[in-house]
Amino acid sequence: MAQVDVTIDDRIATVLLNRPDSLNSLSASVLNELAAVVERLEKDPGISAAVITGAGRAFVAGADIEEISQLDPQTGSSFAELGQGVFSRIENLEKPVIAAVNGFALGGGCELAMACHMRIASSKAKFGQPEVKLGIIPGFGGTQRLPRLVGRGIATQILLSGGMIRADEALRIGLVNEVVEPEVLLDRAKAILEEILKNGPRAIADCLAAVRDGLDENISDSMKVEAKLFSAACGSDEMREGTTAFLEKRDPKF
Repeated sequence: MAQVDVTIDDRIATVLLNRPDSLNSLSASVLNELAAVVERLEKDPGISAAVITGAGRAFVAGADIEEISQLDPQTGSSFAELGQGVFSRIENLEKPVIAAVNGFALGGGCELAMACHMRIASSKAKFGQPEVKLGIIPGFGGTQRLPRLVGRGIATQILLSGGMIRADEALRIGLVNEVVEPEVLLDRAKAILEEILKNGPRAIADCLAAVRDGLDENISDSMKVEAKLFSAACGSDEMREGTTAFLEKRDPKF
């Protein structure tokens, strides 16, 4: 039985972490399955966007603690590299990915959500990086992505306390984009993607690249990243169709 299920509807893939009995914990085998799914998202021309969510009452409640307890420095390094590699591939996708956080997003689950381009949370969702309670630190990018999303001070408090924060607090600090009621979570995530997919696919990919590649540069260098992508887009068929459609007062045909 697959631990990561994929369904596709109208160019949007729904990726379901499906280990509800373990609150969708991230074992090495789950991460490898997720890596295969990400490769499909990268290569399948029939997929233009994705939603990642969890089965049952958790999004992902963390890494598999039984596996974690057996790690030594060498195997710990390999496990961190596996998780970081999969999450970085999600972050680097040229197709928009939304985390639909339906419940607990703790440890590796919070890290997975942060690797997605956007996060929509159920009002019942809870977030946290509780690794310090186990005597370790986040290993899949949590210490790096969290400060970039919410700022250094708030991120440090979350990381050092190991406590959980509710969805409304996650919204206040900028960790999530929206909070909605559980019954409309997936519909809302898909509606956002449907609106995005009305736009030019190259422009969507270029916006993702500009944000990703420019974020860690100084403002002068990040402007150069943007200008390079903008100038390349100006010679595209997509640009010609978009501007022509606007001037002709019709919908573009991307």
